[in-house]
Amino acid sequence: MTTEALVLCVLLLRFPSHFYADEHKVSLQDNGDKIIINAGVIVDAGSWVGKVAESYITMAVQDFYNQNMGYRTRIALHVRDSRGDSLHCIAAALNLLENVEVHTIIIPKISTEELFLARLVDKANVPLLSLSSIPSSNKHPYLIQFATDEYNQFYGISAFLQAFKWRRFVFLYEDTADARQAQTYIHDILQENHLDVAYQTALSLQATDDQIIEELHKVMMMKVSTILVHLPPSLASHVFINAKILGMMSKGFGWIVTSKTMNFLDALDSSVYDSMQGVIGFKSYVSKSSEIQNLTSKWRREFHQTEPDVEIRELNTFGVWAYNAAWALAEAIESAGMKHSQSWAECAGSKHLDLARLRVSSSGSAILSKIRSSKSREYVGKFQLPDIYEILNVIGRGERRVGFWKSAYGLTKELNPTINSSSNFLDTIMWPGSSSTAPESWLAQMNGKSFRIGIPANERFPELVGMDNDQQSNKTIFRGFCIDVFLAAVDKLPYEISFEYIPDYGGYNDLVYQVFLQKYDAAVGDITILSNRSAYVDFTLPYIDSGPGVVVKLDDKDPWFFLKPLQPDLWITSACFFFLTGFIVWLVEHPVNEEFQGPLAQQIGTALWFAASTLVYAHRERLRSNVSKFVVVVWLFVVLILTSSYTAKLSSLLTVEQIKLSKSDYIGYPANSLIQASSVSNLHFKDNRLRPFQYPEDYDNALRQGSKKGGVDAIVDELPYLKIFVARYPHNYAIIESSMRTSGFGFAFPKGSPLVHDISRAIAELREEGTLLHLETKWFSSQLSPSSQDPEQPNNPNPLTRDNFFGLFLLSGISKSIAVLVVLFFLLREKLSINYYISAVLARGKLMLILRYLHARMVNIDGEDAR
Repeated sequence: MTTEALVLCVLLLRFPSHFYADEHKVSLQDNGDKIIINAGVIVDAGSWVGKVAESYITMAVQDFYNQNMGYRTRIALHVRDSRGDSLHCIAAALNLLENVEVHTIIIPKISTEELFLARLVDKANVPLLSLSSIPSSNKHPYLIQFATDEYNQFYGISAFLQAFKWRRFVFLYEDTADARQAQTYIHDILQENHLDVAYQTALSLQATDDQIIEELHKVMMMKVSTILVHLPPSLASHVFINAKILGMMSKGFGWIVTSKTMNFLDALDSSVYDSMQGVIGFKSYVSKSSEIQNLTSKWRREFHQTEPDVEIRELNTFGVWAYNAAWALAEAIESAGMKHSQSWAECAGSKHLDLARLRVSSSGSAILSKIRSSKSREYVGKFQLPDIYEILNVIGRGERRVGFWKSAYGLTKELNPTINSSSNFLDTIMWPGSSSTAPESWLAQMNGKSFRIGIPANERFPELVGMDNDQQSNKTIFRGFCIDVFLAAVDKLPYEISFEYIPDYGGYNDLVYQVFLQKYDAAVGDITILSNRSAYVDFTLPYIDSGPGVVVKLDDKDPWFFLKPLQPDLWITSACFFFLTGFIVWLVEHPVNEEFQGPLAQQIGTALWFAASTLVYAHRERLRSNVSKFVVVVWLFVVLILTSSYTAKLSSLLTVEQIKLSKSDYIGYPANSLIQASSVSNLHFKDNRLRPFQYPEDYDNALRQGSKKGGVDAIVDELPYLKIFVARYPHNYAIIESSMRTSGFGFAFPKGSPLVHDISRAIAELREEGTLLHLETKWFSSQLSPSSQDPEQPNNPNPLTRDNFFGLFLLSGISKSIAVLVVLFFLLREKLSINYYISAVLARGKLMLILRYLHARMVNIDGEDAR
C-alpha cells in the first residue's frame, strides 16, 4: 500500500462520522435470547458483480436462519461501498473494524493494492472471506478464499491446445498488477506442455477502441490463428466487437476465453454474443442440482425487483461462491459457541484509529478454525464446488456445453466418463465463421511447405558458405558450416519442410532486404545480426559468436629476445646484488676459510664463482661462518624467485609476445564489410593507415610483405573469418581476440515468421548437445593461434621491473648489512682502535697487514688456533 493511501485512510477514520451515517452498532449482545454478530460486506455497489454478491450474501443469511430457527446466533450485515477504488475499500474496512467492531468481513475480490487488508485482519484476528479466483497468499492466515483457483484452468487450456495441435498462440491479458504477477505461473504451466506464446499484450481497462484495434492489427501480422483471452468481461466485449469489425471472427481463427470472462458472461449485453460466435470458453463448474436451480430462480425474482433493467439468463457461478461463503460463515459462528462474555478486547485510549493499538477480536480465531475445518470437508457451505471446468461453445444467444476438464480425467465429453470410452473427447464445436472444421494448426500449415532460401554467393570463405557445380546433374550444391547448421536445425523441427537454395549475388544488407520484400522466405549464411537489419527481419538465436579480431604475423627473430622478460633496471639491480653477495661472503670467509685465500686474483675469482654458482645452486665451497651462511640463504631465496619469474615470463613471450604491432604499421580490413575504420579505432588502433582487401589470399600476401613493402602488419576482421584464415596458415599468424562482441551469425526470416522460434529452439538444442562445436571443428580446423590477447594491450605484456622485487632485494640487503655489522661488532668488542689501523696502513702501506690482523681476530672469534 502506498504512503498516500495510508494517509488517506487515517484521515477517513479520523472523522468517521463525516463519511458514514450513524447506525445502530452492536457487537455481541442479546436480542431476546439471540446473540447478534456483526459482519462486514465490502462491495462495489455500482457494478454488476457488487450487486450480485450483495444480493446472494443477503439471501444466504436469510435462508440459513429460516432453516435454523433454533440457533442462538444471528448475523447482522454491515454493507460498505468501495466505489470500485482500493482506497475507499481500505477505508471502509478500517471503519468496520474500529467503529462497527465486526467479527468478519466478506469482500468479492482482493487485488494487490488491497493486500493491506490481509495484514490488517491478521492483526485484528478477524477472518477475511474473499470471492476472488486469484490464489491468495499463504502468509495471511485470516484470509480465506471461497472461489476456484483460476490458475488450474490453464492445465485444461494446455490440454485443449495440444488436442488440436495448436502449439503457438497469442495471449491477451489485463494490464493490472495482479495479471502481470499471474504471468509467471501461467507461462510455467504453458511451458511445461511445450506451448509457445508467439505474441502477448496487456490491455488496459481504460483502453479505447483505437488502442484495441491497434493491438489486434499486431496480432493479425503474427499470422497465428489461435488467440487466448484472459480479460474481465467489460474489456473482453470491446475486444470481440472490434475483432469482428476487423474480420478476425471469421473462418480460420480460434478464440479461447478463460473463466475470467465466462464466469460473468451473463452480465454482458446480449448484443455482445453476436460478436463472440464460435468462441470456446472455460467456466467454473457448478452442478445444476434441484437446489441450485431453486436458488437461481429465487435469486432471479428477488434481484429483478431491485434491478428490473438487468437481464438474467444463466446460473451465476460467482453468486454461488458468495452464497456458499455467507452460509459457511453462519455455520462457523454458530459452531464457535460464542457467549455473552466474549467480545472485543477493549483498548484504552481514544476511539480514533490507532494501528498500534487496534482492537483484537477474541472470537475471530474460533470462527476461522470452524471455517477452515469446513473447507477441509467435501462441502463448504451449502453446495459442493469441485475444481472442475466446463467447456462452453458460444452459439446464438447462449452457450452450449461441449465437454469438461478436470485433472483426474483430462478433456472429456461427460462429467464422469467410463473407462476406455471412445467418445470421451469433446462434443462437436462450431468455430468462428460457422465452420465445423477446426482452424488449421501451425504443424499442419508447415508440413510439406516449400521455402525459398537466399544464400550469399560471394564465396569469400567457402568454409562458411560454398558452392560447387555438379556437372552430371547440372545443379549447384551448397556446402559449408552455415549450411550444415541450418540442415541440422531443420532436422530437429517437429514437422517436415522442403526448401530451395537460391544464390544471391548482392551484398548482405541487400540479401536481408530481399527477405523483407518476401523475395526469399529466409536467408541462410554468414549474416551478422545487427540492429538496423533487425528492423526489417527477425533473426534466430546466433549459432556462432562473433566480434572483431586482429591477425598479425608471428616474429621471433630478435637476437636479444632473451633479455625481454626483465626490465634494464632489474637486470642492473640483480647484477649489483650478485657482486655484493660475492664480496660479503669473501669478506666474512677470507680470514677463516682456505678456499677464499691465496693470491688476490684467485680470491676475486673464487668470490665471483661462488656467487655465480648460487644462481643454479651448484656452489661447492664450504662456508665456515654462520654469518656468511645466513647471507647465502637469503640470497638463494631471492635467486629462486627471480629465476622462476624469468622462466614464466619467457614462456609467455615465446607464445603470445611474438606479436609485434606499432602505430606506424598499416592495417588491412575486408572491403565491403562491417569492419570499417570505426571498428579499427574501437580496437585501439588510432592510426588511420588502412588498406582494404577482398579474399583470404590477399590477407596472406599483404601480411608477408609487411608495411615496409606495401603490405600490412595486421588484418582486422570478424573472428569466424579470422579463424578460418589462421587455420589455413597455422604456423605463420596469430589472432588477437577482442573483448568486444557482436550478436553473431543468425538466420533471417520475415517479421512474425513462426519458424524463427522453432529454428532458434533447434539451435539451442544443437549448442547443448555439442553439435555446433563439432561442426565448427570440422570446418574451421583445430590448428588455431596458440593464444589470444586483448587488443587494449596490443604490444608485449609489461616486463618485470625492479619494483616487482623490491621486497626481495630489501631482504637481501638487510641480510648483508647484518653480516657487516656482525663483523664490526666483534672488532669493536676487542676494543681495536681505529687509529691503530690507520697508522698501520700509513706506516707500512700494505693492505695485507690489516688482512692478517683481521685473520687473527677471526680465528680467535671462532675459537680456532691462529695459523
